[in-house]
Amino acid sequence: MSSTFTAGSLLGDLDKVAKVRREIVGYLDRMTDTLKQGESEGKFSSGGLGFERNIEDLTLASQNLRQGVFRLLVLGDMKRGKSTLLNALLGENLLPSDVNPCTAVLTVLRYGSQKKVTVYFKDGKSPHRMDFKTFKQEYTIDPEEAKRLEEQKKIAFPDVEYAVVEYPLPLLEKGIEIVDSPGLNDTEARNELSLNYINNCHAILFVLRADQPCTLAERRYLENYIKGRSLTVFFLINAWDEVRKSVIDPDDAEELEQAESKLRQVFESNLAEYCQVDGHDIYEERVFELSSINALRRRLKNPEDTLEKTGFPAFTEALSTFLTQERAIAELRQARILARQTCDRVREAVDRRIPLLEQDVNELKRRIDSVEPEFNKLTQIRDQFKAEIFAVRDSKARAIADSFRNYILNLGNTFETDFLRYQPDIGFLEFLSAGRREEFNAAFGQAFQQYLNDKISAWELTATGEMREAFSELTRKAANFGAAYNQVAGAINEKLIGQKIYSTNLESEDNSPSWASWAMGFISLASANPAGLLLASVGFDWKNILVNWIAVIGIWSFLSIFSVSLITGPLGFVLLGLGVGALQVEQARKEVVKATKKEFVKHLPQLAQEQWQPIHQGVKDCFDSYEREVSKRIDDDINSRKAELDNLLKQKESREINRETEVKRLKNLEADVSSQCRNVESVYEQLLAV
Repeated sequence: MSSTFTAGSLLGDLDKVAKVRREIVGYLDRMTDTLKQGESEGKFSSGGLGFERNIEDLTLASQNLRQGVFRLLVLGDMKRGKSTLLNALLGENLLPSDVNPCTAVLTVLRYGSQKKVTVYFKDGKSPHRMDFKTFKQEYTIDPEEAKRLEEQKKIAFPDVEYAVVEYPLPLLEKGIEIVDSPGLNDTEARNELSLNYINNCHAILFVLRADQPCTLAERRYLENYIKGRSLTVFFLINAWDEVRKSVIDPDDAEELEQAESKLRQVFESNLAEYCQVDGHDIYEERVFELSSINALRRRLKNPEDTLEKTGFPAFTEALSTFLTQERAIAELRQARILARQTCDRVREAVDRRIPLLEQDVNELKRRIDSVEPEFNKLTQIRDQFKAEIFAVRDSKARAIADSFRNYILNLGNTFETDFLRYQPDIGFLEFLSAGRREEFNAAFGQAFQQYLNDKISAWELTATGEMREAFSELTRKAANFGAAYNQVAGAINEKLIGQKIYSTNLESEDNSPSWASWAMGFISLASANPAGLLLASVGFDWKNILVNWIAVIGIWSFLSIFSVSLITGPLGFVLLGLGVGALQVEQARKEVVKATKKEFVKHLPQLAQEQWQPIHQGVKDCFDSYEREVSKRIDDDINSRKAELDNLLKQKESREINRETEVKRLKNLEADVSSQCRNVESVYEQLLAV
């Protein structure tokens, strides 16, 4: 892939993936139509073959590919040049870059043939559709107003949840969807809104600024919301051209090189730990020095500008590699596995049906009765796997709920140390002035809110790790039960037709029953991917279920039973007698923290007890949802196998079947499905070769 950026390079790579998507969708659709037609014709010949689940899965896979997008979440502190960077990436001055609406409104950019915006509100208020010009006028605030709101910790548009901007830009048309978040240096409620999108995005663009390397707020978010979550993060150090302005002699190449080298060391020391994947250092593939303003100016003048010396060529190459190879190949490999398994399922059914056409009704009944014990074994395998799921569920639900209770009860042990970095900047004795007390209370409340958010986030990461481990264990069990299931299914075939039916697939994962592949989350996609993410890709997301419960806990459970009203109470009178010296200030700080801890610890047992059951139930819900889908899929498979035999028996009992005509129809059915499967394989292999 070329490392020179042009407007067409990234678009071209995305267009190849979009083309492959469309081709595979076409083949899956034709495979689905073939199965539907075969089942319909079977009603008037030898009976249906039980392809209902295959048709359902193929239809869903086709829909997902047709609607597929690459969703990028843009995170960063305020005033990091996020809008300028996005404008340069999009190739159009779409977002106002002095003060952009996304400072206060989370905005989703997606393709639309017409420029329009839909604003979604809180509290059930109906969405408001408007043109792009109106949106800019109503949801853009001037710099002074933005600064004032920031200082007051207020939201410019408190009733707005998010906005969807549709725009006819080529990059968006190729399947890119960009979620432009509010600045991280903001209220906890808005931060929570931004961070809730993390699990639903394919990659994060974390924007920093060269002249403000890794602020406290940025380090806090990296530590609490990025670290240890198996996220793909691109760190974009914006305004790298500003480094030149910081040196005494901008024309002194040696001085500039030294300044840039020192700055790189600062960023690497802060970001290196977030660029480790399975023990491999991918810092060079994830951290980029950009000059967005220069890139935007040049692209507006010439859309085909190569943007050399702006940092964009290297960044867009890495982004393209991730989106069009790592991500797209994993996504499309699922379609290939599904096509292979459908092809094998059809071939097995046809190979079983043709020999049975020769049997008379009495012999067919005898053979069907003879496999009843094997069908009972399939049911037993289902029940054994269900029992394993419930055992893991009960163990993890109690362990995770207990871990939360213990975690909460122990917060008081480290509160005085932990809370130090959250204390408000405003002078501790300044609040004694009547005009500053309200300001101090607000700042202190905000600091306490940040502390609680971070603590809940830290525990949530532990809980997520426990869940990931549990579902990894279940994927291994699903593989084992799937292998046992296949052996029994093979025995059924051997009893029915007197010979074995062998799979044409060489890869063991593809040979698993379709229900087992689902339960494994198509684990063969990539060993490095967490099981939870893989399961999400095939229609089950335990993380969203769990996160919804954790959101119920959140900071509001704390704040509902604990109100920071210390300064206006007796403590204020104690502090009045401390004087105004440096020692008294430090003493005042300790007194406030000590009093806060005393009030905080008093309520912790209540919170720990109240939240144990909701967390326990939330974890159980994750496993129960998983078990219901697994059981349904196993039941569907067993029932389809039984129905296939029953259908043939009913047809034989009711009419004479023309064997020659039926064999020809069945072989044509198998050939058509095999042809579409080979087409999927061919297109997929072509993508790998690019």
